[in-house]
Amino acid sequence: MKKILVTGCAGFVGSNLTERLLGEGYEVIGIDNFNDYYNPAVKEKNIQSAMSYKKFRLYRMDILDLSRLGEIFAQERPEKVIHLAARAGVRASIADPLLYAEVNVLGTVNLLKIASNAGVGQFIYGSSSSVYGNSKRLPFSEDDPCGAIISPYGASKRAAEFFVETFHRNFGLKATILRLFTVYGPRGRPDMAPALFTKAILKGKEIGQFGNGLTSRDYTYIDDIVDGILRALDVAFDFEIINLGNSHPITLADFIKTLETATGKKAKIKMLPKQAGDVEVTWANIVKAKKLLGWESRTELPQGLAKYIEWLSQN
Repeated sequence: MKKILVTGCAGFVGSNLTERLLGEGYEVIGIDNFNDYYNPAVKEKNIQSAMSYKKFRLYRMDILDLSRLGEIFAQERPEKVIHLAARAGVRASIADPLLYAEVNVLGTVNLLKIASNAGVGQFIYGSSSSVYGNSKRLPFSEDDPCGAIISPYGASKRAAEFFVETFHRNFGLKATILRLFTVYGPRGRPDMAPALFTKAILKGKEIGQFGNGLTSRDYTYIDDIVDGILRALDVAFDFEIINLGNSHPITLADFIKTLETATGKKAKIKMLPKQAGDVEVTWANIVKAKKLLGWESRTELPQGLAKYIEWLSQN
């Protein structure tokens, strides 16, 4: 069974993916720096289950450390790389764009350089729907020029995509870029609306609704996202960009109503002004995912929220 290197292995998507890979018999080399974007203890808990596997090795390090990355690749010799490590957060990126450029762009270039030199057979890059920004071409298709980015986070992810494609063209690195759409579910980032709103409603606390409630998001359940990544892992394209999203956007107001139904409790809503960096809509065109990967999201929002609420009650 193949040896896979996963960066960001203790994060939301990374920890869920790592566990699935280990469960399917893969050997996984994990890299994570446990940064303080949110409480590092959350990531420590995320990775607990993976630590029980003999086929898992964790390296606590930063992808900006090029020398250390080289040592790990030389020692472990991974056959494939799934790069999920990034500085997250659209709104936070506006306050510190330099940090986002350093981690999300330079960190990715470091990995590409080492992976290419090491002869890695496949490089999967976890990108984001944020690269589409406020594009008016709906739903978002992979051939969109992405000329409407409105956050440094989105810009950093798009810049990293360009480097991935450049390494493919110049060095023959087989690469797949997966653009993930508003992922939610167990181990979800504590700063995201699904986690913030669900916890607040369950505790009878206020939730902050930014804007008029008409912005829409294409909420996609974590298990479906992991399925999509695994499908991409099975097919080493020369180079592809593929959306992974539910393709059924819902307004913020309707999302809150769905949460109220799922929790059986009424939300206490505090109206707040729209925040900088927030796009009007995310909406994935998944024709390509269906054609190339045989993939589509199978978890409807009410079902996914019910699973998430059950997980929260046990954690």
